[in-house]
Amino acid sequence: MTDAVAHAHGAAGGDGPAYTGWYAAGRMARGVAWAAVGFALGVALLAVVRNITGHDGWSKEASICAGYLLALPGWLFGMGMWDGWGREWFGHKVKHAPSDWGRYFSFCHDHKVIGIQYLATFVFLFLFAGLFAMVIRWQLLSPNGAILTNAQYNSVMSMHGTVMIAVAVAGVAGSFGNYILPLQLGADDMAFPRLNAMSFWLIPPVAVLLLAALPMGGWDTGWTAYPPLSTTNGTGQLMFNLAIITFGLSSILSGLNFICTFIFMRAEGMTWSRIPVFSWSLFAMAWIALLFTQLFAVSLIMVTLDRVAGTSWFNATHGGQPLLYQHVFWFYSHPAVYIFVLPAFGIILEILSHLSRKPLFAYKWVVGAFFGILGLSGIVWAHHMFTSTMDARLLKPFLITTELISIPTGLIFLAALGTIWQGKLWLRVPMLFALGEVFNFLIGGVTGIFLADLPTDIHLQDTYFVVAHFHYTIVGGEIFALFAGIYFWYPKITGRMYNERLGQWHFWLMFLGFNFTFIPMFWPGIQGMNRRIAEYTPDLQNINIVVSVMAFILGASFLPFVWNMLASLFRGERAQANPWRARTLEWQTTSPPPVENFPVPPLVTGGPYDYGVPGAAVHAAPAYSAAAGD
Repeated sequence: MTDAVAHAHGAAGGDGPAYTGWYAAGRMARGVAWAAVGFALGVALLAVVRNITGHDGWSKEASICAGYLLALPGWLFGMGMWDGWGREWFGHKVKHAPSDWGRYFSFCHDHKVIGIQYLATFVFLFLFAGLFAMVIRWQLLSPNGAILTNAQYNSVMSMHGTVMIAVAVAGVAGSFGNYILPLQLGADDMAFPRLNAMSFWLIPPVAVLLLAALPMGGWDTGWTAYPPLSTTNGTGQLMFNLAIITFGLSSILSGLNFICTFIFMRAEGMTWSRIPVFSWSLFAMAWIALLFTQLFAVSLIMVTLDRVAGTSWFNATHGGQPLLYQHVFWFYSHPAVYIFVLPAFGIILEILSHLSRKPLFAYKWVVGAFFGILGLSGIVWAHHMFTSTMDARLLKPFLITTELISIPTGLIFLAALGTIWQGKLWLRVPMLFALGEVFNFLIGGVTGIFLADLPTDIHLQDTYFVVAHFHYTIVGGEIFALFAGIYFWYPKITGRMYNERLGQWHFWLMFLGFNFTFIPMFWPGIQGMNRRIAEYTPDLQNINIVVSVMAFILGASFLPFVWNMLASLFRGERAQANPWRARTLEWQTTSPPPVENFPVPPLVTGGPYDYGVPGAAVHAAPAYSAAAGD
């Protein structure tokens, strides 16, 4: 860890690296030990209850569930929730995390530390899931499968999809939401710092559960977990269920924290019309996470009860309705798409305005579009079910609502174009990724029209057309924004500048590799090639070879990124406090920021995007004012 990053989070360094290393290792070991004790206690309590009630004392999946219910709080308390929170409940003195790099491995309350924890975790998970994508494309070099059995392919595909969805949900919001939101609002931290720390430390058990599912047979339902398959396959499915329920809890708590921070923690003078667009996007996203995520958790709890408690929510032979799961699942999972992309839109519009030196075009309309998406996102779910057996009278209404939600999305796209029109474009790496996102999301939006219309969706449902469209929406629309944000805020987070040439190599390899991978993928989809299937007809082999080769180039594009980020962290040029000469508050303090973010509480006197506006006041903290630049 560099001195700059340590300074960003109040590193005193007095304990020394040896002490900190032992502290971090001991904390992790104690978390695992407490989790193991909690798991054993949960299993034992279930056995006692089953014996008392006349049931067999052992049930594998029920015991796993009971054990996990106590293992999860054991993990949290062992990792530091007791020292940093629980001790206060009984009037004892709180024990704080170390002040240097060890706090990244502890229950730390600093929003900047938590943001870095999220960012490092989900960049790693993104690269990990990308390796599974490479295996999938290797398999599809041959019509009959190159390296995996059908069952193995299903498990690999399910792991890839699930981890990538997790990255999409929390990669941007968890990292930049935690790090940047309080800085942009002029706050010293999130509204609930300890709840924020708990939200992050719920994530490692999710990863452990997903990895533990593999030796238990994995799960072959993809990330959707449709019954009846999800109620009858191996124990790996149960591990998936517990992982996603836990991840949902983290998302709900984060959403609540973002909302309260946005409403109650703004600096003096930060009126509604002066709030940066990225903060607005997080606010709208947080409402979706708070209101809808519980539906996914409920659907998986119902699946789990069917497996371990003998209920029949989705067992048709006992009066259950498998189609009910799809309604509950998609009632969350389509709004979840906007959990992915709303913060991405916010990042892109931030960068386009700052690096075009122009006011954000149609600022108020963009904010209205965010809330238009929030309002409409809950009434479009059934367009994912056009080919199911739901009541045919629902088809046309959901076709209409799906088309309607394209209006606020289109407003955001037009705002991006209006912002760069006749701007003085500074084509550095963040700007390249922002422009790439605009291009990619256009293709995702246009191809989505075909899937929103009932006649074409019937033909294209569950084909590689859907795979291509989904990747253009999520990878092209969000992951490009994630990397744009990494490059844009890297100087703020680390106090270092990255290598511009390596960053541009990363962009061009990723942009070209991505488009040459997924544009050709629309063609086999139109020809009827099914997604999630390990085999295809021989006449589609040539196009699949092209797609796979381009996918390998896409995978290789992240090598210069990893090298650039790690090398620059230790040897990069020292960053100025405001290298982009931007107006928003996060750039009006040092890079990295001090522990309390600002030397004194900031006073906001101008708009965040008033570039070239005659007489515009500086949007800055009074104790530090970097050159805003026009």
